[in-house]
Amino acid sequence: MSTRPLKNEYNAYYEQYIGIVPEGSIQEILIKQLEETIQLLSTISEEQANSRYAPDKWTLKEVAGHIIDNERIMGYRLLRIARGDQTPLPGYEQDDFVREASFSAYTLAEIIEDYTAVRRASLTLLRGLSEQAWLRQGIANNNEISVKALAYILAGHELHHLKVIREKYLA
Repeated sequence: MSTRPLKNEYNAYYEQYIGIVPEGSIQEILIKQLEETIQLLSTISEEQANSRYAPDKWTLKEVAGHIIDNERIMGYRLLRIARGDQTPLPGYEQDDFVREASFSAYTLAEIIEDYTAVRRASLTLLRGLSEQAWLRQGIANNNEISVKALAYILAGHELHHLKVIREKYLA
């Protein structure tokens, strides 16, 4: 799928993510992103991974864990909507998820392994979607959203947080 979602396919909040995704096939973008993210995270020491750039901010491991959790949630929404399920899907509170996840108990290598598995699962899900499924819309977090928009959110959300990692944690 290489056409971007239209603005009526998602809540305006998600423009901050969808708007930063480059042009091209979203699947190819996600594959390239997998390689780039693994490469970046692999250069980080455990000490850096456990650091915060400010006292009230997440550790770098928590940011990476949040990327993974978000991909799982968006992937679940994508699956349900792609399969034609019209059940409204709930939102989630990211700070609660990070607080309850105990990402600090994992090594960065384990977080990278988890990220890799989740991204590969997203890619195999997207690979099997029909043209009709890409266009389906449903309700998530009280807002209408399309399958295509959810795929773009996966990429854009990660791009957003990788920029934060580079600028705040690794600067």
